[in-house]
Amino acid sequence: MSKLEILAPAGSMESMMAAVNSGADAVYFGYGQFNARRNAKNFDENQFREMARYCKARGVKMYMTLNTLVFDREMEDLKESVRAACENGVDAILVQDLGVMELLRQWAPEIPLHASTQMAVHNVSGAKQMQELGFTRVVLAREMSAEEIRAVVEQVPVETEIFVHGALCMCLSGQCYMSSLIGERSGNRGLCAQPCRLPFSSGRGDNGYALSLKDLTLVDRIEELKALGVDSLKIEGRMKRPEYVSAAVSGFRQALNGEEPNMEQLEAAFSRSGFTRGYFDGKLGIDMFGTRQHEDVLAGQKVLKQLSNQLEKEYPHIGVDFRFVMKAGQSVTLTASDPDGNCVSVTAEIPESAMNRPTSEELVRRSMEKLGGTFYYLNSLTCELDDGLICPASQMNQLRREALEQLSALRSEIKPWTFVDTPIPAHPKKLSLRRPTLRAQVRKVEQITEKMAEQCELIAVPLDQLEKNFAQLSAEWAEKIAVVPPRIVFGDDAALLEERLLALKAKGIRHLCAGNIGMVHLARRLGFIIHGDTSLNIANSLSMKEYAELGLADALVSFELNHGRIKSLGDYLPHGIFAYGRLPLMVTRNCPIKLKGCKNCQQYGVLKDRKGETFEVRCTQRQYSEIFNGKPLYLADKWNEWNSFDFALLYFTGETAEEVDSVIRSYSETFEKREGVTRGLYYRNVK
Repeated sequence: MSKLEILAPAGSMESMMAAVNSGADAVYFGYGQFNARRNAKNFDENQFREMARYCKARGVKMYMTLNTLVFDREMEDLKESVRAACENGVDAILVQDLGVMELLRQWAPEIPLHASTQMAVHNVSGAKQMQELGFTRVVLAREMSAEEIRAVVEQVPVETEIFVHGALCMCLSGQCYMSSLIGERSGNRGLCAQPCRLPFSSGRGDNGYALSLKDLTLVDRIEELKALGVDSLKIEGRMKRPEYVSAAVSGFRQALNGEEPNMEQLEAAFSRSGFTRGYFDGKLGIDMFGTRQHEDVLAGQKVLKQLSNQLEKEYPHIGVDFRFVMKAGQSVTLTASDPDGNCVSVTAEIPESAMNRPTSEELVRRSMEKLGGTFYYLNSLTCELDDGLICPASQMNQLRREALEQLSALRSEIKPWTFVDTPIPAHPKKLSLRRPTLRAQVRKVEQITEKMAEQCELIAVPLDQLEKNFAQLSAEWAEKIAVVPPRIVFGDDAALLEERLLALKAKGIRHLCAGNIGMVHLARRLGFIIHGDTSLNIANSLSMKEYAELGLADALVSFELNHGRIKSLGDYLPHGIFAYGRLPLMVTRNCPIKLKGCKNCQQYGVLKDRKGETFEVRCTQRQYSEIFNGKPLYLADKWNEWNSFDFALLYFTGETAEEVDSVIRSYSETFEKREGVTRGLYYRNVK
């Protein structure tokens, strides 16, 4: 079994050094604006170079995060970040955006790519798709249980990285749009404002923080993690202090070394009313929720002071092999070599005959073992000593220092990757503009009307509704029906889903709406006509091109794009926009309503924020919940401005059949203005 990697956050130079000096095997960091923690200190050009030398010397890997959505006009800036990655010899780049993946293949073809957790890979199909795209590692969703992780490890030939410590987002990573809609700060662009940590009440006796989860730790589950066969243990926290990073890395290093981790220190360094292991154990519920309490802060202040004194102490990362040769009439020679094949030799004066005590192997060892304050430990010592000679201890110490200095200089050398400076391709544009066609998505079959069937070229219906009510559908509608599978599918449900989809396909359903990369893989394998959902996060032209190559017939673009950015998209794939309905802002595995069990679940609830705004919560077959904006998005009165794409989705949630027909008339006939609606982000500027 391969060695388990401890992967630590490096949100600043200080945090990077804290991670490395505490025993991390690898660090992940941001450079420039295209990383999922843009508010961390991150690194400038000089710091990047300094970090590279520091990590290379100590054998610590560097993973650069380019794990945000990138707009078309930002690609030249992205190129400079990739150039810096090549020059500094990073060990891998984390990616969310398939358009970024395409450019990395061109500009940095030698650098391994890791699929960020922002890609929401949470099952075997998703991991297989990443592996087929050429990713060497997949960062799995935090929401997966141990058994679900094991299935990916056993069935997909790709490295796996899992979160083992730190903050838990309420929403599946890459699928949260709450921060965007509330404050134009996108989590998919590295600027999440963490609205889930603010007060939200369900009115059902909760503590007023219905979206705030406790922090995760699996430091006491190391043996289970080893048995799972994952490759990397990831610690969250690029926005946190160096002392927190040190405590977390030290805890996991202790655990991997078979020592008892200091749980009290870990909890005091940062926690939210303690820790949770709920997702890993497959035990969801109210016990997973928590907030940062005053007592947590007080405990943290005391521990952080203690930890600050330990930050500069070096961890012994590299085993050194010494060969000490002392022969009569020859210069004393010390050779130092490391596991990577680096080798240096230094010499001292010709030894003299000993008057009293000659130099022995024991005396040489005492000198060579003095490695405190360095990142080396003595792996082996070979001595070739003629009898009766002496080499003073001071001279041996000087030889050791010189050898390690030269060896460290060799180890610090950066081996750059090839950077291929190809131009960003010009994107094909639409030759003519026209009014987009209409499509509809319903929550229930009862919302399908004659007018919908007449005006909409495609009608998307949830899988369970089609299974229950297929006989009620008019035969002439069958060609227009697209099945909407569950938005997220974990573990055993994935195998069952395949059977369910094939049963519908046998009844004549040929279209499928895919909301994540794993569903794209499954639908393609089953032979469906695939329509991409907004949750695929298509935010640039090259991403659209990549999804076309994955077999999509068409796709909705991200609703985080504004009007101007949508107009400028290349025409690689027929594409549309989310034009009406309550925007899905979160998808969560844990229910934010927090009822005690699901026995009496009504599959519906409402959250209210501190300003009195309401958000609808819908549970899907007790598998996951979605949180929707309280006001519907509406564009019909501005429809003459929207003609640069192919189709528009009208998304019906709780509307009656009469309300459905009224909305369809608004987009096809009357184009009237309405009150109590939102324009979403289409006329705003997401950062």
